[in-house]
Amino acid sequence: MKTLQRATPCVGICSTTYGDLVCRGCKRYAHEIVQWNGYDTDQRDMVWQRLLALRAETVRCALEVVDQVRFAEVLIGFGLPVDEPWPVLAYEVLRRIVRREQPIEAFGLSARGEQVTALALLRQIDADIYQRALAHYEHSYRVSAQ
Repeated sequence: MKTLQRATPCVGICSTTYGDLVCRGCKRYAHEIVQWNGYDTDQRDMVWQRLLALRAETVRCALEVVDQVRFAEVLIGFGLPVDEPWPVLAYEVLRRIVRREQPIEAFGLSARGEQVTALALLRQIDADIYQRALAHYEHSYRVSAQ
């Protein structure tokens, strides 16, 4: 998963400035955001591993690859690495196709359950990742994140 990691998980939509303990944008904990620049490579990798694992768990519940060949073609077309876990790659594909008028099946994917647009599915996945991140925070630190 290392190849999809950016310098920072920040997506420019930080809610911790408004008092959230878990950012609604990147899903990091407030203390991770504050301390990020002081983290060494191992500490950053641990945060990334948690974020990507939450993303993968959530995507597995919401999506499936229905056409492996088409999905591989899409990955290559977007310049994404084909050797990463499919849920992480499917999320990256969704991020790239939200403004297109094509159904997600055109990209080798299918929603589990109700068929929705790529944008609606991405919003649902992001909301679910946020809820999982909240639960993880509350479990790990034994305090309410809300």
